Amino acid sequence: MKLSNRLKSIASLIDKDTTVIDIGCDHALLDIYLTINGTKCIAADINKNALEIAQYNIKKYNLSDKIKTVLSDGLKNIEIPTNNTIVICGMGTKTIIDILEDTSKLDNLIVQSNNELEELRRYITSKNFYIDKEIKLKDKNKFYTLIKFKKGIKKYSKFEYIYGIDYSNKEYIEYEINKNNFILNKMPKKYFIKRYKLKQLNKYLKNKL
Repeated sequence: MKLSNRLKSIASLIDKDTTVIDIGCDHALLDIYLTINGTKCIAADINKNALEIAQYNIKKYNLSDKIKTVLSDGLKNIEIPTNNTIVICGMGTKTIIDILEDTSKLDNLIVQSNNELEELRRYITSKNFYIDKEIKLKDKNKFYTLIKFKKGIKKYSKFEYIYGIDYSNKEYIEYEINKNNFILNKMPKKYFIKRYKLKQLNKYLKNKL
């Protein structure tokens, strides 16, 4: 089956011997793809209509006996298996943080937020997870940052909280530099502290090119 670049990249971060809990599974395309390739999946969504579409797609691929579907607000109605990977992608940071209030039974996390990535990194690492991998990709002219967290503790610089640990996508770095420059050009010179911080961010990014 054909997946978008974003979903393919999410799939690439998942270990085969884990059980995936896909929160906000939408049409369950990721779960179908993973199951076909040997990974156990639980597809969950808070939206009944979305879950019905997911169930229809799962049935179409004859996987109803392999993929469990759950109507759930986050993880609330899900029995968490051991050796799990929680996938939460396409939501805002506030929603992801609310879902991850209790991480005591969680082993691996793969998240993709639409905003506030610094806040997200700081929150999840404060729950005794470290950033294992990151992928920054462009799909349909939009940049996405996918982050995989594992249990453990590591220290990060303020720049790593803001931009993460992956700098392999040079187009993304240039995009961030240009975005900062645009803000600088619009910002009055009297805001010298904010201007200084933006210039420091650009200096850091330029060193990664």
